[in-house]
Amino acid sequence: MLTLIAFLLAGCGQDARLPALPPDAVILAFGDSLTEGVGAGLGQSYPAFLQALSGRRVVNAGKRGEESDAGLSRLTGELARQQPDLVILGHGGNDILRKLDLIRTEENLRQMVGLVRETGASVVLLGIPNKGLFLTAHPMYRRLSQSLQVPLEEDALSGILKDGALKSDLIHPNAAGYRKLAEAVYGLLRDRGAL
Repeated sequence: MLTLIAFLLAGCGQDARLPALPPDAVILAFGDSLTEGVGAGLGQSYPAFLQALSGRRVVNAGKRGEESDAGLSRLTGELARQQPDLVILGHGGNDILRKLDLIRTEENLRQMVGLVRETGASVVLLGIPNKGLFLTAHPMYRRLSQSLQVPLEEDALSGILKDGALKSDLIHPNAAGYRKLAEAVYGLLRDRGAL
């Protein structure tokens, strides 16, 4: 019986509900170049498209080239400045690309989720693709989603980066790709009750 309960709970992060965001809510998009919008023009990042879709203020706190150690250090200040109601955490891609210790990366992401929750804000994870021929989100994102009960957008980035028409280079979407990512995040927020 306990095994069955554990199995059923294992997927709960995918179905975790989010509090409804009021019209004046602030969403903080926190991450690296994929959040900043590298590969697209000004105003064509996924946070910019998400703001238009959601009708909520979306702050772009993406920083190109940033590794998760630096992101963990930077997050507290961003949370204090922006006081978000919801944080979309899309970090760890540079750690994956640079073959850093991904046990440490996963722990950094776990601590980031904890910092967000300490402020009372909700958090959503973006699954960043693993390196390799078959692009899929690195397994650490699903583990974090399940263990921390955090909603995860797992497939959008992988799908976008498999389509040459949606990317500007090997690792960054173009404007059309970022729009698709924003649509996927918007769909997740709507499905989980935030919008």
